[in-house]
Amino acid sequence: MSDCLFCKIIAGEIPSTKVYEDDSVLAFRDIAPQAPCHVLVIPKRHIADVNGITAENSAIVAHIFQVIPQIAKAEGLENGYRVVSNCGSDAGQTVQHLHFHILGGKQLALEMA
Repeated sequence: MSDCLFCKIIAGEIPSTKVYEDDSVLAFRDIAPQAPCHVLVIPKRHIADVNGITAENSAIVAHIFQVIPQIAKAEGLENGYRVVSNCGSDAGQTVQHLHFHILGGKQLALEMA
């Protein structure tokens, strides 16, 4: 999508601090971190949100969840981490491109906002 922020990052039009990349996934540091480690993991193929996951594209989500532990280990998150995906504006999704937040590096609050 031409107006999607994350698609522009994938295309190299907007810089990012990459921590992982392969043929189908890109992971980079969040520009407004909510924890000492805050990495976004996105599919290179545009999927708007969790509601856009289908039988045809679900393999990329499975791949993302295979990659997340590798990223967490490389980031030194031995004591645990959180994986979050917001879906829709009421949930706080600000970029309409499926993404997963890896949050860690400190004791995270247990309550829901």
